[in-house]
Amino acid sequence: MVVALDVSDLDAAETLARTLEGTAGLLKVGLELFAAHGPASVERVRAFAPVFLDLKLHDIPTTVEHAARNAARLGIDMLTVHALGGEAMVAAAVRGASDGAPADRPTPAVVAVTVLSSLAGEGLASPASLAFEAVSAGASGVVVSGDDVSDVRDVVGEEAILVVPGIRPAGSNGHDQVRILTPEEAIERGADYLVVGRAISESRDPAAVARAILASVR
Repeated sequence: MVVALDVSDLDAAETLARTLEGTAGLLKVGLELFAAHGPASVERVRAFAPVFLDLKLHDIPTTVEHAARNAARLGIDMLTVHALGGEAMVAAAVRGASDGAPADRPTPAVVAVTVLSSLAGEGLASPASLAFEAVSAGASGVVVSGDDVSDVRDVVGEEAILVVPGIRPAGSNGHDQVRILTPEEAIERGADYLVVGRAISESRDPAAVARAILASVR
């Protein structure tokens, strides 16, 4: 399970990370926290669990390659790019992540975001097509939402990593996520990593909620 540290205060993020030590498989540092504190946000929370750096890189291939190299130097375990950047950009991110990984650490998994879980409706790019292109370009897997999980799994096969955001325990508020799943539904459809944010971070007992979610999918 991935727990999103979607806060701006670094002390609050570190406190939550410490609370979840031994429970969270990955801690997600996203744009909000990284924009506020930069590499220090990774360094502070990495002491408690591996870090998933969710920056959704999307630029020309050379720029993304350099950015991925610098991100990998922080000792992260996973990094996001936008699949819409195209195969050349995704391949550049994979090269950069490999080049930047410290000698004593594995190369971070580069996963490509297909369609954001806050979006819905006709006219969206096909998550399955984007996922196929990203994995063909060397990505370790993709970030995919809601009802698209099964279709994407069929396209990319069993080896690719599927990271599924918008996870909400049954009965909880969906907030601004449109295409959400319960933990059980996501696992049934082929998810490897579940990303949970406010259901944990805004609860009175984050560790207890995290343990309950893990128990529900075992």
